[in-house]
Amino acid sequence: MRLRDAAIMSSAFLTGTALSAQENIPPFEQLAEADTIPIATPAGQVEPSGAGKQPLDIEIAWTQFLATSVREEVEDELAFGGRFDVYTEVAGSAVGLDDSLSIKLHPELRYGKSINGEIGLLPVQTGLFYPRDQGEEFDLSLSVTKTWKSGTSLEVGKINVLDLAAGLPVIGGGGIEGFQNLAFALPPSTIVPQELVGAMLTVPTRDALFRLWVFDPELRTQDTGFEDPFATGVGMLASVTVPVKLGGQPGYYAVKLAGTTRTGPPTEVLPGALIPPPGSHFGRKQGTASVVLAGYQFVDTYADTPGAGWGAFGQVFFSEGDPTPLDVSGLFGVSGNVPGRPQDHFGLAWFRYSLSDGLVDELTPFLALEDEEGMEAFYTFQIAKPLRLTADVQYIDSSIVTRRPGWAVSLRAVTRF
Repeated sequence: MRLRDAAIMSSAFLTGTALSAQENIPPFEQLAEADTIPIATPAGQVEPSGAGKQPLDIEIAWTQFLATSVREEVEDELAFGGRFDVYTEVAGSAVGLDDSLSIKLHPELRYGKSINGEIGLLPVQTGLFYPRDQGEEFDLSLSVTKTWKSGTSLEVGKINVLDLAAGLPVIGGGGIEGFQNLAFALPPSTIVPQELVGAMLTVPTRDALFRLWVFDPELRTQDTGFEDPFATGVGMLASVTVPVKLGGQPGYYAVKLAGTTRTGPPTEVLPGALIPPPGSHFGRKQGTASVVLAGYQFVDTYADTPGAGWGAFGQVFFSEGDPTPLDVSGLFGVSGNVPGRPQDHFGLAWFRYSLSDGLVDELTPFLALEDEEGMEAFYTFQIAKPLRLTADVQYIDSSIVTRRPGWAVSLRAVTRF
């Protein structure tokens, strides 16, 4: 069974070095949240408006993927695909405003084939799953951010949540770097969409970071979101993150509450096999809520390479399980820079996702389902400063009972300009 064109159950590898690993760490580094933990700029260390900003900041990332599934009694083929991402930030002064304002644009082009959906329901190649899962697909996110001298910021517009997930400590990467399975790259909840229209308020203080989101709960991939905003309801997310040192090493621990007023399951993000049949008792409820507990803890940092180290991460997710198709999930792993080669990166992690009992019962006459479980390991070798090559292997025990467990094996090359 292949996944639908839309994104599945949407709600991270560091881009070069581990984040926030110095001995004298500030309360928060420049980190951000997907449907997991929010962290942001350190309180008291924000540059004044207009200070030190480039009028135009552009980074281009070209990512190529080569992958295959390995399954018993199935002759699998190699799949090649890729994507171009252009990350652009325009300072307010470049358009006649002050630099407390900035404009972010992220055009993205995805092409080629993936192996998503060949083994499990969760995508094993997040980088090839958006904007859509197959072929040439384009999308554009655009937002405006106001930042005050205190560090408080307000971002409004169409926002790619994967861009925020890339900044998470220890696990971050957003599918282009680090872990590739959606379970780690953007842990799904089916409450917070991967591409959303809304507003994000971030308030860093000396002891904690607070974040409040208000958003349209409908997925806005390849859609401006402004034609019929909030037509299906309103979504909200509130979270608090605190920095903690254990054994002299930095860590971040968070709790997040999220919910929507939407009626029924988010069918635009579900594979066809998980859409409740007509007349189903599941999914009629209006509104849902969830809670996430998560932590990122460095185990060791390297004195000879400031900012580098490795650590452990974990997360548990709980929801009402109706109308959302997930009720409980968990993940745990280790990731970080390699001792002796801090420019390289490694990761090893496990996940388990449980489908809602009510949904499983409704679908049993048509398709037998169970929890989906898997592991992923990767190693990223920096060939040159702009070029990184990752070898990745995943073992997936699918939630589709009739499918045998299988392996996803892949290479990924990222070139940054």
